[in-house]
Amino acid sequence: MSSQPWVLASQRVVTETGVREAAVVVRDGKVAAVLPPSEVPAGLPVEHVGHKVVMPGVVDCHAHINEPGRTEWEGFETATRAAASGGITTVVDMPLNSIPATTTLAALHLKAAAAEGHCAIDYGFWGGVIPGNTGELDAMVSAGVTGFKCFLIHSGVDEFPHTTREDLERALPVLARRGVPLIVHAELTPDEQPPQGDTRTYRSYLASRPRHWEDDAIRMMVELCRLHRTRVHIVHLSSSDALPDIAAARREGLPFSVETCPHYLTFDAEHIPDGATFLKCAPPIREAENREKLWEGLARGDIDMVVSDHSPCTPALKHLDKGDFAAAWGGIASLQFSLPAVWTGMRERGHGLESLVRWMCRHPARLIGLEGVKGSLTPGADADLLVFDPEASSVPEASQVRHRHKLTPYAGRSLHGVVERTYLRGERIYAQGEFSSSPSGRWVRRPDTA
Repeated sequence: MSSQPWVLASQRVVTETGVREAAVVVRDGKVAAVLPPSEVPAGLPVEHVGHKVVMPGVVDCHAHINEPGRTEWEGFETATRAAASGGITTVVDMPLNSIPATTTLAALHLKAAAAEGHCAIDYGFWGGVIPGNTGELDAMVSAGVTGFKCFLIHSGVDEFPHTTREDLERALPVLARRGVPLIVHAELTPDEQPPQGDTRTYRSYLASRPRHWEDDAIRMMVELCRLHRTRVHIVHLSSSDALPDIAAARREGLPFSVETCPHYLTFDAEHIPDGATFLKCAPPIREAENREKLWEGLARGDIDMVVSDHSPCTPALKHLDKGDFAAAWGGIASLQFSLPAVWTGMRERGHGLESLVRWMCRHPARLIGLEGVKGSLTPGADADLLVFDPEASSVPEASQVRHRHKLTPYAGRSLHGVVERTYLRGERIYAQGEFSSSPSGRWVRRPDTA
């Protein structure tokens, strides 16, 4: 890290008080000040980017990196380089799809060892709540996990079994005492059924995971949040029918938050062709009217944030040759493209840069306990900065995809917003297709568990 202070200035800096002309003073990897350009101390080197936007780095608290154990799906080196090129400066890895799953202290140590020295950006880890591992939770919090994830339905991998309400009744008091959140894959059904009929049709897959699965699960989690006062966060909200229950929980003052993902805000069921298994995810992408209600929920504040849910696999597991939604792995590769995908939808609906930073930087940082450290340009925060051109557009080609595998629904799609430079703690790690020579990402823990 350079100790030489320097300044990044622009006519459009997204500050805590709005978008304005400003200069960000960087010292020792931190934001030292955000000043009017005329007040920059003499003698400091200044990089002025004109009308390009300077904003905080994106905080993505939902990505499946899969290493160790399924590194052929994705790994820390490829995932974090893709993230850096997409403006993400902090990522939190999910506890499943790696082998072993991050459900014990020993598994957490293995995950941390696999990541160390290989990450282009800062990173954290979610632990997992599964049946029978309540005794591991305290030690994992002390070791630095961000919080814990559970599934209320089969996770897709046998290493990460789903929890019952009884399992959660045992785990939630521990999480409440330690002050860490439970993040929940909220689908609940007593009689899970695979797609019926012609499983090449998207209609069959959509019908196999109805909205009420999410709605029922969210109602149960509101009840448990009320009982235990544990922070509960719903991941990848797909069903807009759940928004009234979410809003009611907020009015009640419960510690309850929600995210959605770029694919739910971009695509719609009516335009997913039969056999297009690269768009299979769980919960599923729903109808256009549902998508627009999710946007409305974001605008109202019922939905807190947008994160990628980057969940790649080897192309063979998507069964593209057969186009079989029943057989295909569910997950969308999106880490590199989440920022421009969301900004594209925001432009179309009249949302501005301040909302972008709130939904993709500040609120995710708050969830992981790093508000004021990540995701903002407040003095004392890490100098994780982007130079972003919100007017530019691109059509990503497969050759430009930096994930381990090139299969993503964003390839070939026109996207607004181009990340020109990415800085991590004041050091430039990405600029116009080029990366710094060595990865400098660090494990970032919740401040109360560091």
